[in-house]
Amino acid sequence: MFKKLYFKSWFIKAVFYVCTLIILFVGSIAYVNVKSLFESSELVRENFEVNVEIEQLFSHIKDAETGHRGFVVTKDSSFLKPYTLGRENINNSFAELKTLTKDDPKQKENLQALNNLINLKMESFQKSYKLASTEGIESKGFKANLIDGSIIMDAIRAKVKNMINYENKRSIQLQKAHQDNLSLTPKFLFFVLLLTLILMFAAYSKIASNLRKLKKTNQQLEIFKESASMAEIVSRHGSWVWNVEENTFEYSDNLYRLLGESPKSFEPTIENFMAFVHPEDLEYLNAEVNKMLTEEDLPYINYRVVHKDGIIKHLKAYGKTIVNEDGKKRLLGTTTDITDEIDNLQRLEERNFELERNNKELSAFNYVASHDLQEPLRKIQTFLSRLEDKEGDKFSESGFKYMERINAAAARMRLLIDDLLQFSRTNKTDKVLEMADLNALLENAKQDLSSVLEDEKALINVEELPVIKVIPFQIQQLFTNLLGNSLKYRSAERSPVISILYTKVLASDEERLPSKASATFYHKFTFEDNGIGFDNEYSEKIFILFNRLHNKDDYTGTGIGLSICKKIVENHKGYIFADGIPNKGAIFTIYLPRI
Repeated sequence: MFKKLYFKSWFIKAVFYVCTLIILFVGSIAYVNVKSLFESSELVRENFEVNVEIEQLFSHIKDAETGHRGFVVTKDSSFLKPYTLGRENINNSFAELKTLTKDDPKQKENLQALNNLINLKMESFQKSYKLASTEGIESKGFKANLIDGSIIMDAIRAKVKNMINYENKRSIQLQKAHQDNLSLTPKFLFFVLLLTLILMFAAYSKIASNLRKLKKTNQQLEIFKESASMAEIVSRHGSWVWNVEENTFEYSDNLYRLLGESPKSFEPTIENFMAFVHPEDLEYLNAEVNKMLTEEDLPYINYRVVHKDGIIKHLKAYGKTIVNEDGKKRLLGTTTDITDEIDNLQRLEERNFELERNNKELSAFNYVASHDLQEPLRKIQTFLSRLEDKEGDKFSESGFKYMERINAAAARMRLLIDDLLQFSRTNKTDKVLEMADLNALLENAKQDLSSVLEDEKALINVEELPVIKVIPFQIQQLFTNLLGNSLKYRSAERSPVISILYTKVLASDEERLPSKASATFYHKFTFEDNGIGFDNEYSEKIFILFNRLHNKDDYTGTGIGLSICKKIVENHKGYIFADGIPNKGAIFTIYLPRI
């Protein structure tokens, strides 16, 4: 627990405050103890004075009694002086005792009783003086009064002794309390001071540790600052700070370089910066800066600057307001040299323009291929047909062979043109997805191939297909090409059997799909046939344009059909895979994302 607190940032402050409070506490304890010691000393002194004064009072009473007796016995007036002085001293001592015991109820009560006894003793003195004068010292009255006086004197002596004992007992109690206080206070102060030293040592250790960390952090900050400066140079950007309340700016070294200047070559102000801005962008940038000064924010803005050597650079700036712990606002900004981006964008626009022009030329070529090229091809086939009808009986055997080859070449030419047109159509991206019933599209594809299906007595097994978003004419073309491929590469030993399976799958469950597939769920279609198949080493090559695995004389085709299939699937952001077993058949697996 303490270890966790030790590493808190507020630990040193807390220790400082605690130590300050402890020092104040120790000082207050010391003050209280000194004051208590002084008060105890005063009480001891007062106690001593009370005892002394009580004994003096009793001494004065005895002096008065001795003077009184001497005068009564000898009738010598010189004995009256001790009596008179004793009486005066008794009054003075009594007044002093009354002052010393004013805060002690018990002694005040004793003093009052003593005062009563002294008054009785004084009355006894007066009575014995009268009796001695009238009846003589041998009279019974005098002797009785003398006995009474002796009894009162004993009572006074007992009361004085009682008062002295009370003061002595009280003095012992005060000394004991004083000694207890003196013995406990040093221990307590030692413990408190020890605790203070421990806390101060912990704080010192923390400060020393913080200083070491601060030194290390400063070194890292220096390295980071240098790295940041190098990063600014490499990434061609500079940073700046606007202190909102002081309305002052700070520029990084590389911001000066973006303007074609050396670091710190001019004072970082708005006016000095504007001197480098392109004249055509000056009004726009001034408006944005004024907006920044009022709204304390700067969105992304692009502008140009002109170096002193005439080089024009494109810059992009952005700023965001932050508030420090002391509540002061600062706008942190970054400015980046985007000249290369602008140049690349211009080159890209030029290339796009060139690509658009090529696309127009390709469209013109498609028009020529679909009209102008097919027209002379039709004429060649027409004239060959007429030549065969009218002059066929005049041809030699080799002439007939040449005619057949010309017809085959013309047919392959027509098929190639048609496939190229189909492939061109799949490259168009202006077709939008729409909901379509794949069962209907498959039926249309079967209708396109109905004559071949009947001639080959082909059997197609189909599971129920879904209604999904697709480009209908492309999916129909996909079905037509896959079915046509299975029929084209059928086995001579058996009738074609084509099975079409469908299921919904999770992308993460399919090993063949990439880890970063475009969708989470897919529609999976499987086209399986029992044709001649192929070696799996060609599973990817069969989708390459114009690629053929067989001789054109053995199997008709242009090598474009499966390329069209792959293009259609890619247009739908899907995947197609091929697996083959020679003389067993082929399997085409298609994944279309669920939209």
